[in-house]
Amino acid sequence: MNVLITGGAGFIGSHLSEVLLDRGHAVCVIDDLSTGSIRNIEHLKTRKGFSYTIASIFDASLMAELVDAADAVYHLAAAVGVQLIVEDPIRTIETNVHGTEVVLRQAAKKQKRVIITSTSEVYGKVPGREPFREDQDLVFGATSKSRWSYACSKAIDEFMALAYWKQRKVPTTIVRLFNTVGPRQTGRYGMVIPRLAGQAVRGEPLTVYGDGTQTRCFAYVKEVVVAMADLLDNAKSYGRVINIGSSEEVSILELARRIIKLAGSKSQIQMIPYEKAYESGFEDMQRRVPDLTLIGEMTGYRHKASLEEILRAVIASLPETK
Repeated sequence: MNVLITGGAGFIGSHLSEVLLDRGHAVCVIDDLSTGSIRNIEHLKTRKGFSYTIASIFDASLMAELVDAADAVYHLAAAVGVQLIVEDPIRTIETNVHGTEVVLRQAAKKQKRVIITSTSEVYGKVPGREPFREDQDLVFGATSKSRWSYACSKAIDEFMALAYWKQRKVPTTIVRLFNTVGPRQTGRYGMVIPRLAGQAVRGEPLTVYGDGTQTRCFAYVKEVVVAMADLLDNAKSYGRVINIGSSEEVSILELARRIIKLAGSKSQIQMIPYEKAYESGFEDMQRRVPDLTLIGEMTGYRHKASLEEILRAVIASLPETK
């Protein structure tokens, strides 16, 4: 197939490109490099069937051309990272909502296959409902708290994709990704593992936000993109929302301790109140654990990489360790 990946020079997009090329597909990437990097796809430039365009998905005429030439679209282009979301909520909303609108409108013209990446953030903040199932209610914070603009914008993306499936029969699938990590991920926008790992190898204090008891489940990017690739021609996934992630849960404080140990670092842990790290009144989710039953049924997905394996891979990939 000819596959278009929006945001394909990003962390996840570049790994997804590798898997699709390995399976014999042709891959075209479009990215404006606002959060992606040409370095992520440098090694793919000589691969047969790979091409890329540095441009914005807001360019409707260009997107019409690229979507028309594709058999399927993976829509990954989005605002990413809590830090960026808090600092630039306008960009977050516009990028997520308008970008998805452009992709779906063009795909609808010829019923092109579309897989849209969403996020575990859409589950919101109410505790005690874990593990999160795809069919459960979503609960967001107040609109005065910009932190929730990302979750709300991605929820709109989901509603839009499902509407195109129901009304115009565009074969859409939504994947809700839970804390996907691995080599090439940057800590610039608040991604916790590359941020803490970078601090550890540089001998800097590891900054843990809040009280550190909040827990997350970290999935290895190389396993996540295989699951995404497996959904490409899976007709049973049309019109569905599907979690992808890991169920191995760890507190952020324990995560920092493990990173220090694995990096052989002498760094200390520094606790930073949320208000100082982000903004006054910042709210976080205490737990974020996925129910992975559906992706298992759809593709046979089982996360295999342990957290220690993931952390070792991230630490080894950092520029400071080379």
